[in-house]
Amino acid sequence: MEIQRRQFLKESAFGLVLTALGPRAGSASPGPTSPFSALKSASIKIGGCDWSLRKEGQPGSFAAAKEAGLEGVEVSCGKGTEKLPISDPERRKLFLSEAKKHGLPIPSTCLEILHRDGLKNHPAAPRWVEEAIEPTRDLGAKVILLPFFGKQSINERAEQKAVADRLKPIAPIAEKAGVILGLENTISAEDNAWMLDRIASPAVKVYYDVGNSYINKFDIYQEVPWLGKDRICQLHLKDHGFLLGKGKIDFPRFLESVLKCGFEGWAMLETAVVTTVKEDFAQNAGYVRRLLEEKSRGA
Repeated sequence: MEIQRRQFLKESAFGLVLTALGPRAGSASPGPTSPFSALKSASIKIGGCDWSLRKEGQPGSFAAAKEAGLEGVEVSCGKGTEKLPISDPERRKLFLSEAKKHGLPIPSTCLEILHRDGLKNHPAAPRWVEEAIEPTRDLGAKVILLPFFGKQSINERAEQKAVADRLKPIAPIAEKAGVILGLENTISAEDNAWMLDRIASPAVKVYYDVGNSYINKFDIYQEVPWLGKDRICQLHLKDHGFLLGKGKIDFPRFLESVLKCGFEGWAMLETAVVTTVKEDFAQNAGYVRRLLEEKSRGA
């Protein structure tokens, strides 16, 4: 990207607002009178990850999400040896049946097999990514989460290059299917942007996890606006070990930055369970919705 991250972090709040509002800001043409007046129509839905709901890969995740007042479920693809479990048509039918029963869409899937077979070097990893595309599309989902954690982290430039080069030939397949490959990792926004530039496909974006970025000491209040809404496919919301608003992350400030950049889509709760799944997810979802409503009104 032309703008360097360190330069961006020096920009004033006013400059951030102008950038978020787009070409109309600062011009003579009619435009918003405040940085939040354009946010009233913003659409951010709150869902949950099936593993955080303690129903990883289980159809019961939809009932759990419904009870907690969530609007969608991120579904695990499962781990296999020859095929991904999600590749089974009958399994997909079961998920779709439960989704319809509870009135909840499936915004995304998670290719958690990459925790085992890392995309930076495992010979089977590209095949898993390609295999997940069709089932994800069949479930009506638009995003596949590609995780890079622990021994599969991509903190070095050589590892980032390896992943980018392996995803580049797969990206056109995802693009044709209308599916986005979302990178969730422990690297900076700038390093993620480097990878996206190398892949050069609208079918590969950043799946931004505020909790992961916070514990890795990145500026979570500036990274989302710096990346911009067009390079972020989805959000994970969490504050390791805490209910949202009770931990170390300033969620009012973070969600303000999300709204300012114009992001619309899904924010998935990957939150800790302190008491019960139903109680804690309902509390977290309610907290986020209240903040979004307050910020969209300019409160």
